[in-house]
Amino acid sequence: MAEVVIVENAQAAGDLVADAILRLIGTKPDAVLGLATGSTPLPVYRALAERRGDTDLSRVSGFALDEYVGLPISHPESYRSVITREVVEPVGLTPERIHVPVGAEETIRHAGADYEAAINAAGGVDIQILGIGTDGHIGFNEPGSSFASLTRIKTLTRQTRADNARFFDSLDQVPTHSITQGLGTILRARHLVLLAFGAGKAKAIAEALEGPVSANMPASAIQLHPHVTVVIDEAAATELAHADYYRDSYENKPAWQTI
Repeated sequence: MAEVVIVENAQAAGDLVADAILRLIGTKPDAVLGLATGSTPLPVYRALAERRGDTDLSRVSGFALDEYVGLPISHPESYRSVITREVVEPVGLTPERIHVPVGAEETIRHAGADYEAAINAAGGVDIQILGIGTDGHIGFNEPGSSFASLTRIKTLTRQTRADNARFFDSLDQVPTHSITQGLGTILRARHLVLLAFGAGKAKAIAEALEGPVSANMPASAIQLHPHVTVVIDEAAATELAHADYYRDSYENKPAWQTI
C-alpha cells in the first residue's frame, strides 16, 4: 500500500519531498525527475530552490507530465513556459536536460512515441511528482483512461478545463486537448510522490487510496505501484477512513527508512 504522510501544511510537504529529491541526487547525480505543473507541486520546487545548497544539479534530467496541444510554447501558460519559470530557473536545472511533450500540431501524430523514446533513453524516471484533479485525474489522464496507456493525446473534460481556467483570461482560452504521459508511463517510474492540499481534494484522495482500482478514478492506479508516497495536508485527509493508521505508521517508521 502507499505510504500516506499527513502534514500540517503545503510548506511542510514541500520541505519533506524536496529533501527526498536531494537525497536521491546525492546518491545519483544524474537522477531523472518527473515534473508536474499546476499549483500543487510549487511548494516542492520552492523548497528545492531554498534547500539545494551546494548540491550539483547540472546532470539532473526532468520530464514534464504533459503539455497543451496547439498552444505556442511562448505562451506564458504553455507547460514549457511554466516548467522553465517555476522549476528550471529557480531551482537551477540545466535547461537542455528538461523535456516537455511537444504539443505542436504539425508533429502531434508522433509526439507521444517520441516522448516515450526519450524517457526510455534517459533510463526512466526516478521520482515522479504528481498532483490529483478533483475528478481523480493524474497528468491529463481523465476518467476512463487505460491503466496501460502511454503518452498520447487526450481531450480534456469540462471540469478540468474549468479548473484550469484560473490560469487564463477566460474558459474559452483553455485548450481542449493535451498530450500527456499515460498511466502506464507513470507507473513505470521507480517512485511516485502524489501531493494534495485542501478540502477540495479530500474526496479524490480517499477514492484513489481506499476505493476500488478503477479507470473511473485514474489516480487509483497508484495502488498498483510498489513504491508510492502520498503527502497531504489535514484538510485533504478528512475523508480517509484510515487516517489514524497512516499517522501511526509514519510516526513509528524506522529511522533508516525514508520516503
